[in-house]
Amino acid sequence: MKARAILLCMASILILGLAAGCAKKRVESSAPSPAVAEQMQEQQDKEKLRLEEQERLRRERELQEEALAAEKLAEKEEKQAEFKTAMTELGNMIHFDFDSFEIKPEYRELLQSKAEILKTYDDVTMVIEGYCDERGTEEYNLALGERRARAAYEFLILLGVDPERMSIVSFGEENPLDPAHNETAWAKNRRAQFRLNYD
Repeated sequence: MKARAILLCMASILILGLAAGCAKKRVESSAPSPAVAEQMQEQQDKEKLRLEEQERLRRERELQEEALAAEKLAEKEEKQAEFKTAMTELGNMIHFDFDSFEIKPEYRELLQSKAEILKTYDDVTMVIEGYCDERGTEEYNLALGERRARAAYEFLILLGVDPERMSIVSFGEENPLDPAHNETAWAKNRRAQFRLNYD
């Protein structure tokens, strides 16, 4: 028993000695020499300058892009205003005879002018709306309104306007310009109207 205790004691001392021998030694770091410190400072200053230059260039690019976007927007708005003025001066509608969808001779020049303007301003699309007076059934007037809108649509295509830039819709006797029930009001209400959309 004594021998066993002595062996255990010796084993413990041996293990502690080995553990102490494997412990890491603390290494004291010394400050860099003045020459190395100066070189490190120079590198840090260069990196700081490089990052500042990158940031300046990035901001400069951003400002240029913002200015270009603002310029394009102003050009687009000016172009749209010119287009709207030109189209408004020409008139926004054409009228038809009773129960007819034939384009009257007096409106052909107006449609030719509209076609030229549409070809000049290619970022504009147009909806042609067909209307009738209150006489006739609702179904008949919807069909007649569509034929009136289509007549203007096809006339503009013949003049060189891209059909993809136009669409038609019929409102029949809805939305009369003049709600009266007489020939003067009916003549106003038999029309095709042009609604513009800007991309």
